[in-house]
Amino acid sequence: MVKMVVCLKQVPMVSELPWDPATGTLKRDLAEGMMNPGCRSALEAALRIREAKGGKITAITMGPPMAEEVLREAIVLGADGGILITDRRMAGADTAVTSYTLARAIERTCPGFDLVLCGFATSDSETAQVGPQLAEELDIPGVAYVDEIEISGRMARMHRLADNFLEILEMDLPGLITVSAGVYSPRYVPLGGLMAAFDAPDIVTLDAAALGLDPGRLGAKGSPTRILNVTSPTAGKKNIVLSGTPKKIVEQLLKQ
Repeated sequence: MVKMVVCLKQVPMVSELPWDPATGTLKRDLAEGMMNPGCRSALEAALRIREAKGGKITAITMGPPMAEEVLREAIVLGADGGILITDRRMAGADTAVTSYTLARAIERTCPGFDLVLCGFATSDSETAQVGPQLAEELDIPGVAYVDEIEISGRMARMHRLADNFLEILEMDLPGLITVSAGVYSPRYVPLGGLMAAFDAPDIVTLDAAALGLDPGRLGAKGSPTRILNVTSPTAGKKNIVLSGTPKKIVEQLLKQ
């Protein structure tokens, strides 16, 4: 029996959203949300481990109230329950503060966990920092960009590709793994169970006070990261006609 926690994030369905120049954050309310693709792979890994070894899967997410949707989706796919961490004071948290918040929630709600699974990165930021930082906050070993996981007793054996080399790693449990998308292709959501998942009372909602969080480590104000400026790249096009001998044309190209 493996007691697992899967960290999920709701991300915008579109890849490009306008930025709020005042806060340097995405205007997430302008797009529908979905489960981050990398997190879906982490959930699939947990489901396969449970199928092989048995266990329990708790899905956890931090975000606005609408982020509950990804927890419901996780329950449809097979998670045993979900934890929503939501508080207006948490808005704008960087990866360090997000990891701190998730760690305290996991310690409080999932004592005695064996394995924490995260996606290798999120599509809305691509920092790949929360997983490793969360392992530090929980004071457990962590391995990133894992392609395949096998649990044997109190040990996890992992395969991953690094610089075109296949690495085979072993880690004592409890531990944390960030999962790559390759082997763990997510299964489809069964439509028949979707309505039932939204009716099931399996979501626990917690705020900063319930978790006893340090007020100085909440949201944008408690984050050490500062976004000084945000700009969108622009690509200009200009047509140039080159004439002359082949040698002259090559010289002109090299000067561009």
